[in-house]
Amino acid sequence: MRALLAVVFGLSVSLTSVLSAHAQSLIRDTEIEIMLREYTDPFLVAAGLQPSDVGLHIIADPSINAFVTNGQNIYMHTGTILQSDTPLQIQGVLAHEVGHISGAHLARTGEAINQASIPVFATLGLGIIAALAGEGQAGAALMASSQQFGALQFFTHTRTQESAADQAALRYLEATGTNPEGLLNFFERFRYQETFSPARRFPYFRTHPLSSERVTALRETVLNSPYFGQPASEEDSDRLIRAQAKIYGFLAPPGHVFYEYPESDQSLPARYARAVAYFREAQMDEARGEIESLIAEEPDNPFFHELYGQMLFESGMAQESIQHHQQSVTLMPQAPLLRINLAMSMIATEDLSYQEEAAQHLRVALDMEPENAFAWYQLSIVHERNGDTARAQLAVAEQAFSVGNTERAMQFAARALPQLEPGSVERFRAGELLSISQAIMADQAPRERRR
Repeated sequence: MRALLAVVFGLSVSLTSVLSAHAQSLIRDTEIEIMLREYTDPFLVAAGLQPSDVGLHIIADPSINAFVTNGQNIYMHTGTILQSDTPLQIQGVLAHEVGHISGAHLARTGEAINQASIPVFATLGLGIIAALAGEGQAGAALMASSQQFGALQFFTHTRTQESAADQAALRYLEATGTNPEGLLNFFERFRYQETFSPARRFPYFRTHPLSSERVTALRETVLNSPYFGQPASEEDSDRLIRAQAKIYGFLAPPGHVFYEYPESDQSLPARYARAVAYFREAQMDEARGEIESLIAEEPDNPFFHELYGQMLFESGMAQESIQHHQQSVTLMPQAPLLRINLAMSMIATEDLSYQEEAAQHLRVALDMEPENAFAWYQLSIVHERNGDTARAQLAVAEQAFSVGNTERAMQFAARALPQLEPGSVERFRAGELLSISQAIMADQAPRERRR
C-alpha cells in the first residue's frame, strides 16, 4: 500500500484488518448499494419522500440489525443481508425503516454517537482500502467509536411506533406491488428472540421490540394482500445470492468461505466468493483463475472487472489494474466509486501522463458525491504533483470539512484563499468553507468552555 503524501494526513488500513479489530465499520460497495437502493427507493417514493434526501449505509457487522438515525439515514448490517432467505425479507425490513422515517420516529443521540455515525471510511469496493480522512489521533478515536454501532442503542421504538411502521410498510409494499410476506417471515423467523433477555437479543430486536400481538396483526394483513404468494423476481433473487457470496467472501475467514463454497460448487456465486477468499489468502493464481472465469461468463459485468482491478491494485500491480477499472467505468459510468478506483490506480503508478485523466474522473465522482472524503484526498495528490499547491490545500479543506474536522478545514481554506485567482469558483468555495468553518467553531466554543 502506497505511503500517503505529506500534503494531507491520513491513516490507511485494509478493511479486513479493521474488521479483525473492530466489529463494525461503515463500508462502501457499488454492487450492493445499487441492490439496496433499487429495493428502497420505490418505498420512499410511495411514502412521499425524495430518495436523494435519504442516505443508505452498510455496516460490516454479522449481527442482524437495521435502523434509522442521524437524520434521514438508513443503516443496514451485513448480517441482515446474509441472514435473509429471499429479497422479500430485505425489502420488508427496508419498507419498515422507511415507515420510521415517514412517521418521524427518530430520536436524537449524543454528540459522541453522532460522530461515530459519520461515514469516515470511504472503502472502494468491499475490502480495497479503508482510508481514514483525519489526523492520526482523531482518526483513532473515530475508529474506536465505530464499535458503538453495535454496543449502543441509538433509540428504542415504542410498540406503538413499531406497529405504525409495520402498517406504513404494508402500504408501501402494496403500493409498489411487492409481496409483504417477506416482512412477516422475517419477524416469524426470529420470533424466539422475544423470549431472550435484552442483552441476548439481536440488536434489531433490542431497538425494534417484537411481540406476539404484533406478529399476529401483521399476519392477518399480509394474508389478505393481493400480492401474497407472489415470489421475488429471478433477477432480485440472483442479485441477493451474489451479494451474499461477495460479503461472505470478504468478511468471513477464508477457511469458512472454502467450506461454504467448496471447489465442487461451480456456480457463479461460489466462484465469486472463492475469488475473493483466494485473493485475501494471497493465492493470486487461484484468485485470477476464478475471476477470469466469471468475466468470461459475463464480460459486461462491471463488478467483476472492479474486483479484478482491486485484486491487482492491492497486490502491487497498479498499472495492470487500470485496464480492468477502466472497463468497469466504461460499463457503468454513473458509479462514482468505480471512477475513484480507476483514478486511484492511475495515481498509484506515479505516471504523470495519467494525472489529468485521473483528476477528471475524480471531479465527475465528486459531482455525484461531493462529500466523498477519499476522492478529495486523491484529488489533492494530483494537484500537489502538478505543483498547484493552492488547489491541493483547497482539496484538503474539502476533505476535512466532509468528515466534520472544521478546524482543519478552516486552516487549509485560509491557506488556499489568497493563492486562488480572484473571481474563480475555487476562490469563492475557499471563502465559503472558511466562513462556514469559522461559524461552526464559534458556535462550538461556548459549549467547549462549559465542559
